[in-house]
Amino acid sequence: MEKLHALTAHELIASKKSKTEIATSIHERIEAVESKVKAFVRINNTSSAGTSGVLSGIPVLIKDNICVSGEETTCSSRILTDFKPPYDATVVKKLKAAGAYLIGKSNMDEFAFGSSCETSCYGPTRNPWDLDRIPGGSSGGSAAAVAADETIMAIGSDTGGSIRQPAALCGVVGMKPTYGRVSRYGLIAFASSLDQIGPITKDVEDAALLLGVIAGYDEMDSTSVDMPVPDYKRSLVKDVKGLRIGVPKEYFIKGIDKDVEASVRKAIGVLKDLGAEIKDITLPHTEYAVATYYIVAPAEASSNLARFDGVQYGLRDKGARNIIDMYIKSRSEGFGNEAKRRILLGTYCLSTGYYDAYYLKAQKVRTKIREDFDRAFKDCDVIITPTSPTPAFKIGERMNDPLSMYLSDIFTIPANLAGLPAISVPCGLTAGALPIGLQIMAKPFDEETMLRAAYTFEQSTEHHKLKPKL
Repeated sequence: MEKLHALTAHELIASKKSKTEIATSIHERIEAVESKVKAFVRINNTSSAGTSGVLSGIPVLIKDNICVSGEETTCSSRILTDFKPPYDATVVKKLKAAGAYLIGKSNMDEFAFGSSCETSCYGPTRNPWDLDRIPGGSSGGSAAAVAADETIMAIGSDTGGSIRQPAALCGVVGMKPTYGRVSRYGLIAFASSLDQIGPITKDVEDAALLLGVIAGYDEMDSTSVDMPVPDYKRSLVKDVKGLRIGVPKEYFIKGIDKDVEASVRKAIGVLKDLGAEIKDITLPHTEYAVATYYIVAPAEASSNLARFDGVQYGLRDKGARNIIDMYIKSRSEGFGNEAKRRILLGTYCLSTGYYDAYYLKAQKVRTKIREDFDRAFKDCDVIITPTSPTPAFKIGERMNDPLSMYLSDIFTIPANLAGLPAISVPCGLTAGALPIGLQIMAKPFDEETMLRAAYTFEQSTEHHKLKPKL
């Protein structure tokens, strides 16, 4: 069997291979490597692909916090054991309408709380480039599966970098669309003002293709924006002449891995040689982004997770003496340590006497961060930074150091706080052969310019063609 699993979606579409041939190749690949990578929590062995559509027969992996009707959806948490939603998320409906083969559910940090895919109740996913290392999080299963050729495409969610950071650490493409560009209906909420669903793919063309399928207004999501969806594939033009690229000094800080900085600087040089205009810019409130995020996100998580009580669905303690005991035991057994930590942090920030001091102040700083970007985009078309300050770290290395773990997202969080589109594309390897990601951010709803810059860089280099030797 030809290695169809190693191809991109657009290559498979052009090849005119049958759905059966594609599915067979993918399942053989899963059989060969999944026991090492552990990217899936559930595998669909029977193809439910539609007969027609732009993604006809293309395997797409769905993150375990996105509802698929009748299929167990647990957010990789014990509290949602055996929960089977009675409806499809809007993105799932759109994928089915496009003929995609929904190949299964991917592992993730519990409720998307994490940057390493280690807080899952199913155990950690491993990075295909080095099985002793994390794949990033929280969409670690989606990114690892794409990198390992266990799926052609995947869907993730991004609250503070949960698509882009694992994409960077696994050497694939990950995109967070503008907040409101893709419906969140059927996404089990973490932080409702930050969450956004997006594609994880093998190259930029596939990211544009998948975004075109899932984007668009949805009356079921009050934060969905009613704007026409462009044909994103038309923005895949290999040309950055005259494009103004901002490089913020705040993203090249002490502590950044030297190989990461060198690769990103080299990538900026590539774009400059291709005719882009490079501008040094400042985003002065960047230093407050992590602190702001870890007040806003846990506060919203605390509110959203109050519904998981063991009463209506999911895990319920059978030996409870009364209703209070049942709540306490169900939640104690159902939530992992990181989920408990974030619920407690968020509840504290929202409690009487602390709301103004923490949550309200964080929202004001969030406005300042957004204003920094608004000013910067008057002088530049896109902003380029590293995606992650370091390559993938060892499994277990940061589990007992939450602050060090939280700082993994220092470069991705600002785009979520400001609601901007952002993409991570491969831009090199460290001396130890670990992937490095380049982040490109654009103005709200200007995914087209962002894709053009990403595509031009990708097509002018060979980084996206590198594969892990599993």
